[in-house]
This record gives sequence, structure tokens and C-alpha cells, in this order.
Amino acid sequence: MSEANPNESKSLNDDIGDQLNELGKNLRDTLRTAWESDERRKLQQEIEVGLANLGDSLSQAAKEFSNSPTGQNLTQDVKDMHERWQTGEVGTKVRSEITEALRTVNQELQKAYQRNQPPPSDKPQG
Repeated sequence: MSEANPNESKSLNDDIGDQLNELGKNLRDTLRTAWESDERRKLQQEIEVGLANLGDSLSQAAKEFSNSPTGQNLTQDVKDMHERWQTGEVGTKVRSEITEALRTVNQELQKAYQRNQPPPSDKPQG
């Protein structure tokens, strides 16, 4: 192997740095050109119009649904639920059902515990 020339090594490092700088400049220029292009503007406009149309369609569908018999029933059901919640009817029923479920779980756990207990021994421990 021949000895590396220090000037040659520095030149290679400079070339890499120069090339990386050039790459950055080229990427900036390419992105700027793409961003400023008529195609990008046209695509942006199409997306904006499409989103506006989607919003209008969803708004119209919601309006039609709320005026439909199903929508009216749903609205009434929500009002009824809200009223029952405010009067405490829903809260009382939920508490009652949770209490009963916990009672059932506890009873089943007690049964399982009792089944798994070792039989009592007649021998005194000591």
C-alpha cells in the first residue's frame, strides 16, 4: 500500500462536503419548484373543492337524517334518556344493576373459595 497524501485526503473530504452542499441546494430548488408549480396549485384547489363538497354532502345528509322518522325517533330517545338521567332514574337503575352484578360475583367467588378449601382435619395442630 502506498502512503496516503494528506492533501489528497483533505481534497476528498472537501469533495464530499461540496457534494452534500450541492445535494441540499438541489433538493431545495426541486422542492421550491414543485411547490410553486401549477400542478400543485391545481391539486390543492381540487382538494379544497372536494373537501367543501364533502362538507356540504355530510351537512345535507345530517339534515335529511334528522328530519327522517328514524332521526326523529333517535332525537326523542336521546331527549328521553337525558330527562331520565336528570331525574335520577338512570343513575338509580345503573347503581342497582352494578350492585346486583357485584353481589353475584361475590357469591360465586365465595362458592369457589369454599369448594377449594382443604377438608378439616381431626388431628390437633401443634
